[in-house]
Amino acid sequence: QVQLVESGGGLVQAGGSLRLSCAASGSIFSINTMGWYRQAPGKERESVAIITNGGSTHYADSVKGRFTISRDNAKNTVYLQMNSLKLEDTAVYYCNADVYTVARVRRTSWGQGTQVTVSS
Repeated sequence: QVQLVESGGGLVQAGGSLRLSCAASGSIFSINTMGWYRQAPGKERESVAIITNGGSTHYADSVKGRFTISRDNAKNTVYLQMNSLKLEDTAVYYCNADVYTVARVRRTSWGQGTQVTVSS
């Protein structure tokens, strides 16, 4: 079993900042790509940012220049620094990890989600 636990969401005014964290635990041999996704009410879940185990990153156009994804491989943790937040960033943010378990089974794991609300 692999668990992802997110933290750091909350309520922030437009223009403000938040930092999300996601820690992976359980029967982990290695983690490949980690990422953040979000889902706003009435919309489909979308990719926000991803990072490979080598540190390569990819961002959605809507967050480029404002959000930064990083990871600490020793802690199996991924972070999302969100600056200059906009009303349209309001969503539930989900952590995702592409994991090889100790049984060498490849598994895609999701966190439970953390709410980010940006107010005017």
